Amino acid sequence: MAPRSRRYWLMKSEPSTYSFEDLWAEKGRNTPWDGVRNYQARNFMRDDMRVGDGVLFYHSSTNPPGVAGVAEVASKAYPDPTQFDPADSHHDPKSSPDDPRWILVDVKGVARLPRFVGLAEIKECVALAGMGVVQRGSRLSIQPVTAREWKAVLAMGGL
Repeated sequence: MAPRSRRYWLMKSEPSTYSFEDLWAEKGRNTPWDGVRNYQARNFMRDDMRVGDGVLFYHSSTNPPGVAGVAEVASKAYPDPTQFDPADSHHDPKSSPDDPRWILVDVKGVARLPRFVGLAEIKECVALAGMGVVQRGSRLSIQPVTAREWKAVLAMGGL
């Protein structure tokens, strides 16, 4: 069986909570992408993401929102430990270690964009008209990105 080709993702984080610069400052530029509590986003991590897939690190709930850096999926999916910790804001009392409800992948920072790519600029680009992040009502924290969209955003960001 032929190996699966590399896939691409947009992963949102509020920079006041965790920014691309925070990822860049981590030891090994690596962090667990914890706290995801949406089933569709969880399913993308659990079923579709593979080590080496590309990630557009997107700053959300800020002015301006947009792509701040490039990362990659750095691990297979595994249970998110925050779901089991009653002291954590992401605790889920309905989840158990025997039957975890939530998972995560590790993400590794790969490159700083020479130029931040804002949402307004993404919306103006005809080649990105179908991108999930520009669709009205699209609030999903993890979204698939096509290879064409990936290349266009990287070019806009100076890579």
